[in-house]
Amino acid sequence: MSDAGKTLERGRERVNAALEGWLPAAEQAPERLHRAMRYAVLGSGKRLRPALVYATGDALGAAPEALDPPACAVELIHAYSLVHDDLPAMDDDDLRRGSPTCHRQFDEATAILAGDALQAHAFGLITETAYASAIPEAVRARMAATLAAAAGAEGMAGGQAFDLFACGHRPELAELERMHRYKTGALIQASVLLGAIAAGADDDERARLARYGAAIGLAFQIVDDILDVTADTATLGKTQGADVERNKPTYPALLGLEGARDHAATMRDEALAALDGDDDRFEPLRALARFVVERSW
Repeated sequence: MSDAGKTLERGRERVNAALEGWLPAAEQAPERLHRAMRYAVLGSGKRLRPALVYATGDALGAAPEALDPPACAVELIHAYSLVHDDLPAMDDDDLRRGSPTCHRQFDEATAILAGDALQAHAFGLITETAYASAIPEAVRARMAATLAAAAGAEGMAGGQAFDLFACGHRPELAELERMHRYKTGALIQASVLLGAIAAGADDDERARLARYGAAIGLAFQIVDDILDVTADTATLGKTQGADVERNKPTYPALLGLEGARDHAATMRDEALAALDGDDDRFEPLRALARFVVERSW
């Protein structure tokens, strides 16, 4: 297994165990809502965002127990965004992570409520008093603010709005990048910053890691656009060619496949440059930057 694979697997195992315990039990009322929440979160998934929380925090000396809440929180925000993104009013998808989307497995109203509840639960994990013994209140507040900014109108939700209204248009590269820095990049960058904040990183460290996170966030989306063209549905776990079918603006459509691959490599190099001069503690982050560009799923 590659270094990135090992980092992802460690993060996946730890966050899955924490999520299993922190999500409401399926038998707890209202049962259908809680089953939908667990369906949307547990099971398959790369868990890249939690892995970034753990890898960053670990490099800076944070205890794993202090990283569990932000790692779970960012994955819950990601899961909620997928549930809502798949809805008929958004992308109207039938498949997610190789299984029926939440609104197909349950129903549209339950999926909306599941997404709402997952978002609220994410902030509860960061701010609840049981976490206070591991992380001071001021640090928890900074993490909550960082996650809120990444998920809101100047982050993921804003990017989804740009995406909805971009169908059928051919934006300039700068416009496409703004959309994806919001929609995908903001939450990936926040994952890195949450680990840094939990570890008590100083301003210079956070600024350097923010540059790293911004670069791999954009690289991740570029490769997603490429895979939508080149991979099959079974590999992707979602409907192949959906972006083309909806006439969405993508990097391959704007730059061509080779141009898009080159652009992703440039973003990877920017991420690696942000960590230049740092010691081997950051090697897992370097490996993840390479994985983001080289992945086939």
